[in-house]
Amino acid sequence: MSVIPLLGLVYRLLNANAQNATDLITPIDKMIPYMPIFIIPYILWYAYFAGFLVYFCFKDTKVYLKTLLLLSLGELACFVIYFFFQTTVPRPPVEGNDILTILVKWIYTIDQPYNCFPSIHVQTTFSIMLASLHIKNKHVINNILLHIGGGLIIVSTLFVKQHVIFDMVGSMFLVAFIYGFTFELFSLRVPSKSKAVYVKNK
Repeated sequence: MSVIPLLGLVYRLLNANAQNATDLITPIDKMIPYMPIFIIPYILWYAYFAGFLVYFCFKDTKVYLKTLLLLSLGELACFVIYFFFQTTVPRPPVEGNDILTILVKWIYTIDQPYNCFPSIHVQTTFSIMLASLHIKNKHVINNILLHIGGGLIIVSTLFVKQHVIFDMVGSMFLVAFIYGFTFELFSLRVPSKSKAVYVKNK
């Protein structure tokens, strides 16, 4: 899992001011309102991402390793796109001192409005949602958190004006393509856990 922080460092290097960044905003994006309440699921992505990776690790080792591969290949593909095709998202003026506005300002401060297409937020979330389909016997609460929580995280990127529709859709297509390779074509052998054998004395 140590590869994840390393990928984060690469993202930081690429998340710099770009003079020729392209704006992919559409008329539909302009109709989507800025809603600061969605900063909550946007920030909860950090817990969602780390929490379900740990859950996969203990629940199913093979799914966990394939999920890491899916995440890593997806982020590397995003980095290549960022390097050759920088995009940006216009941000709305944010005023106020309520807690939601403060959180939005904080996100805007730590994450520059570049490297938007495809969205890393959507790419990682959708990867976990697809990978979870291979986890058997999930509790109903896990299913709710995985899919409803993941859906809220994905749409939050639009409502807090961190991304546009092309960023979201592009990420989902990218994940679906890599998912087909990592989960459907790529085989991985994991040693099975030993089982205790009990012998009943007669």
